[in-house]
Amino acid sequence: MDLGSLLRDTKFMVIAVLADICADISAISGIFLLAWKFDGIGGLDKYEVLFMLAYGGIVNGVIAVFDNRNASFPSRIIGRGQWEHIFIMPLPYSVQMLAGFFPFTCSGRFISGVILMSFAVANLTVSLPWWWIPLLLSNVIISIVVVIALSYLVSSLAFYAPVQCEEISSTVRNSVEYTATFPLSGMPLYMKIPLLTIFPAGLIAWFPTLIILNKTPVSTNIFPIVFAVLLSLTASYFFKKGFHYYVKKGINRYHSGGHRC
Repeated sequence: MDLGSLLRDTKFMVIAVLADICADISAISGIFLLAWKFDGIGGLDKYEVLFMLAYGGIVNGVIAVFDNRNASFPSRIIGRGQWEHIFIMPLPYSVQMLAGFFPFTCSGRFISGVILMSFAVANLTVSLPWWWIPLLLSNVIISIVVVIALSYLVSSLAFYAPVQCEEISSTVRNSVEYTATFPLSGMPLYMKIPLLTIFPAGLIAWFPTLIILNKTPVSTNIFPIVFAVLLSLTASYFFKKGFHYYVKKGINRYHSGGHRC
């Protein structure tokens, strides 16, 4: 279907993808220009900062490609009363969410991330190990799990307050995405710890970048995957708990005539 929309109006869709690429590059240009002016930020040189920004773009770009059914914004599905629509369909929830796959028209952020990372790698002063690409792919997957798990964790509140919490996942996601563009290397420990745990923006780009560039102690490299597993289990528990409550109460956003409040 995505290919069909691309072929129906190829010129428009190509312009749209190029516009997305330009917008994504512009959004991170401020951080990179600061790094360029000061020859780095917080222990990372300018091209290492660019690598980090590109990494974050790839993570969010992959999510965007699969996100055209609000798969990573479940509070929207719950708050809009679409949860019931999903469960009367003869397909599992996961299959329905994966059906929103748009690799052609929603790949702008992913493409811009790959372009920027290629440029950054070509100009790095450090030599990457031969296994850096598998290491990159594994860390991207872990970062994606952290983002999705965090979104589902906060979205569990929408089962209890669908009107008030309809956009809670997008608010948290946007805040994490924005904060993840800042290198945390120069921050004091009392600021780093919350940004790696309570509000894990540092695990979206900064900390994985340090791992790939071999700038962290080997003993800490397992932290992202441990945190991703724990966060996923926590999100699963509270999401199921919220769903059981929702089954009993239902949604209160609709009048008897079917119009949303």
